Amino acid sequence: MRLVTPGDSAPASVNKYLLPHENQVITVRRHPAVLMVPVGFLLGGLIVASILSNTAGGGGSAISWIWWAWLILLAWFVWRVAEWSVDYFVITNQRMLLTTGLITRKVAMMPLAKVTDMSFKRTIAGRMLGYGEFVLESAGQDQALSTVEYLPYPEQLYLEVCEMIFPNKNPSDD
Repeated sequence: MRLVTPGDSAPASVNKYLLPHENQVITVRRHPAVLMVPVGFLLGGLIVASILSNTAGGGGSAISWIWWAWLILLAWFVWRVAEWSVDYFVITNQRMLLTTGLITRKVAMMPLAKVTDMSFKRTIAGRMLGYGEFVLESAGQDQALSTVEYLPYPEQLYLEVCEMIFPNKNPSDD
């Protein structure tokens, strides 16, 4: 299964990190489950702000501070969503890249030839929601890219990457 068809191109925020001779194979955004904690804080903060507003005796000053605090929480949530929207996991014919960050851009990379072992993990929540985590290892070296969390379609991605790392070298199948 190809998650990006050959005619598609990577998003502009990612395309500038691809080499001219690289062919993009897979480009995925992290699973929206990465936003579960921010959504929980936002909703929890809304509930707390509502309860405090109804029970706050005093003046409108206390109530306005409560809602200003919630607006700050809302701004933090919007920031996290914006960060998620620009984070991509890209696999080319030569390497894997993870681009993250909205203001400070971070690009972690591992050449496919250096990957000696790869596995994926799925927690119970990951199995229910459809995400997993890749764990990459390189021969005794610390790499910038060793784990990639909240990946959608982990089984398909795993099989696709394994096929790229360990291609079928049986001449009868050509």
